[in-house]
Amino acid sequence: MEYGLIGGKLSHSFSKEIHEQLADYKYELKELTVEEVPNFIKGRGFKAINVTIPYKETVMPYLDDISDMAKKIGSVNTIVNKNGKLYGYNTDYYGFTYMLEYGGISVKNKNVAVLGSGGASKTVVATLKDLGASSVVVVSRSGEINYENISLRKDINVIVNASPVGMYPKVGECLVNLDDFPYLEGVADLVYNPSLTEILRRAKVKGIAYVNGLSMLVAQAKKACELFIDTKINDSEIDRITDAVAFKTRNIVFVGMPGCGKSTIAKIIAKNLDRELVDTDMEFASVYGISPANCIKNNGEQDFRDKESMVVSNVCKQSKKIIATGGGAVIREENRIAMKQNATVIWIDRPLEALATNGRPLSGDIDRLKTLYETRKKYYNDVSDIKIDNSGSLYNSILQIEKALNISAKEQK
Repeated sequence: MEYGLIGGKLSHSFSKEIHEQLADYKYELKELTVEEVPNFIKGRGFKAINVTIPYKETVMPYLDDISDMAKKIGSVNTIVNKNGKLYGYNTDYYGFTYMLEYGGISVKNKNVAVLGSGGASKTVVATLKDLGASSVVVVSRSGEINYENISLRKDINVIVNASPVGMYPKVGECLVNLDDFPYLEGVADLVYNPSLTEILRRAKVKGIAYVNGLSMLVAQAKKACELFIDTKINDSEIDRITDAVAFKTRNIVFVGMPGCGKSTIAKIIAKNLDRELVDTDMEFASVYGISPANCIKNNGEQDFRDKESMVVSNVCKQSKKIIATGGGAVIREENRIAMKQNATVIWIDRPLEALATNGRPLSGDIDRLKTLYETRKKYYNDVSDIKIDNSGSLYNSILQIEKALNISAKEQK
């Protein structure tokens, strides 16, 4: 390959679409084992590459020249082949600085805890010190400062997750309890998939400033691209691409009462955006070999809800999907958390008298519908980012959604 990314596991990476928006070259993803890395680098069969976990330190002995910044940090994430000589750089420093600014998080004169002691942590620590942090503590599983005793540091103002904990597909994990830090005012997570990791979700609930790693990924890619092709790219491209990639990779999840039109609307939006449609009721039938209605009839609602939660969890941890959920999926907190972690959630609201009820064991008549709606509407409201009134025409509802999502014609199929 001429340009691309090497690393261990790259299925989660958004780097290809970022780089191909930055410049006119083909950018490839290449997974390597640790044994394959030396020969790949020494073969010099590329013009320029990025390096990610876990090889940012591994590649260093095979380079002809390393920038002062990369030496200071102790890791390289960008390699440029100039006339057969390999030059190593660290653009993560620039990316992390930009990320903090993007999230409105200041570390000057603040006490910062960095979760994780790997290669990414080195970049974060060096950057924090240069930005004027009062103190920086690195938290690891077995170090002097670890996840068992970091709660004693009540003076922590900012937490940075520089570990892969919470990253797809092992979503929902969090290394610390934010309640232990009464002066906490900012949380930054280098993970960008899912967009709302568990630690960021908890920060959001507490009203604490938070930011994920997508802006860092785009910013460091912009700096790397400048090194790749020896040109200058306007900083405004970072925000543009960050917003575009966030939209294109984030799920769109539809919630609402049974018969409100979720599935029909989701199908149209999926077609317009050329995305895969996932209906959790259909996925349920595929996984368990029984329809939701028959599962409720034969096994009871509790069994159905347990199985449904597994389906929702598995579907919502993915990216770029259009997802139509069952009407009652929102009643469980774990489902609402799963929906929010990587999605824009849209509540389709329709007058009860207009709802279809045939074949729906839990909402078979208007009285039951009213009871269900009163129980569920608070959950629809809490989980949703956008509410759409589907009392008029289907066409009007689609227009409302496209306007709310700011979908332009070029983003549609």
